[in-house]
Amino acid sequence: MITLEDWALIRRLAAEGVPKARIAERLAVSRTTVVKAVNSDAPPRYVRAPQATSFSVFELRVRALLAETPDMPATVIAERVDWTGSMTWFRQNVKALRPEHRRVDPADRLNWEPGDAAQCDLWFPPRKIPLEDGTAKLLPVLVITSAHSRFVTGRMIPTRRTEDLLLGSWEVIRQLGRVPRRLIWDNEPGIGRGNRRAEGVATFMGTLATRLVLLPPNDPESKGVVERRNGWFETSFMPGRSFASPADFNAQFTDWLVKANARVVRTTKAAPIDRLEADRAGMLPLPPIPLHLGWRNRVRLGRDYYVRLDTNDYSVDPTLIGRLVDVSADLERVRVRADGRIVADHARIWARGITVTDPNHVQTAARLRRQFQQPRTAQVAGDLTRDLADYDRAFGLIDEEVS
Repeated sequence: MITLEDWALIRRLAAEGVPKARIAERLAVSRTTVVKAVNSDAPPRYVRAPQATSFSVFELRVRALLAETPDMPATVIAERVDWTGSMTWFRQNVKALRPEHRRVDPADRLNWEPGDAAQCDLWFPPRKIPLEDGTAKLLPVLVITSAHSRFVTGRMIPTRRTEDLLLGSWEVIRQLGRVPRRLIWDNEPGIGRGNRRAEGVATFMGTLATRLVLLPPNDPESKGVVERRNGWFETSFMPGRSFASPADFNAQFTDWLVKANARVVRTTKAAPIDRLEADRAGMLPLPPIPLHLGWRNRVRLGRDYYVRLDTNDYSVDPTLIGRLVDVSADLERVRVRADGRIVADHARIWARGITVTDPNHVQTAARLRRQFQQPRTAQVAGDLTRDLADYDRAFGLIDEEVS
């Protein structure tokens, strides 16, 4: 058998008009080989004749099992057909047969109308971000991509909890300036799964007048736009960058997205920023009322004058010990109110298990403690002094005067 290089050379020389006999003489091959090479449509390749193996006698039974249950594990198939040989060899043969028996799942090409939908996802950058306590942690980035224009917005958030997911969603939707008619999620626990919605999600969607779509399993095409962007971030945004904090990450990511949204997308042949206005025209307006989002709780302030949010403790004015206080937090601040008045205001900590203390609260607690420990002095008025003879008369020690 001639090599691929000889096959290509024979066809080139024949195309140039060199006689077949001279080609055979030059390459030291037979004239028949030259004729076959000229007449062939594909380069030569060696094909080994199929031979029976130890798996051959089991193949028909394996195919019958795969035809009924295409995803049956190889270990179960081996048990059903009484295989006693090498399990690795058996797995390799089953793996080669399995694609022939899997059901076909055609992928439709989706057409995204302007303003119709935005695909939502969490991207975890493959680099830990430094936090306030000196530790570093992998943090999620909420990414929303408008399906029609491919315009991308995103923001790093502290957790995957519902409160932070809704806060992050509102932040990036405000960056769009309009509300997509559908928000597509892929069964994120903090948003919902199946027919279940996480607490507060239905109210959020109702306030925006948009519709939440939770995708069923095995439907990658419906969220492929945003997922491809996640891979793009890792190859185009992350290399060569370092981050001092989550705020630094958000600042760099926001600046980079301005440039990214100005690049031409291969599938649409246009830059997202150029299609954004048409996309926004089909969206809904932002709600006319403010959204009450974030962490909210009402607790009675104990002797330990701290309130817990997520896993961190924040100090409160100790003069409110024993009273009900309202705790609220967004992505940046933690605030505590009593009767509508702010009694504690702290920067939100993204690390875990941290105690945040206001020095003024410590001083107030020390003053209240000193006052509590001082004994109370009895107040006696001067006009309450009595003559001791009154007690003698009361106990009959002296006779009273008879009038």
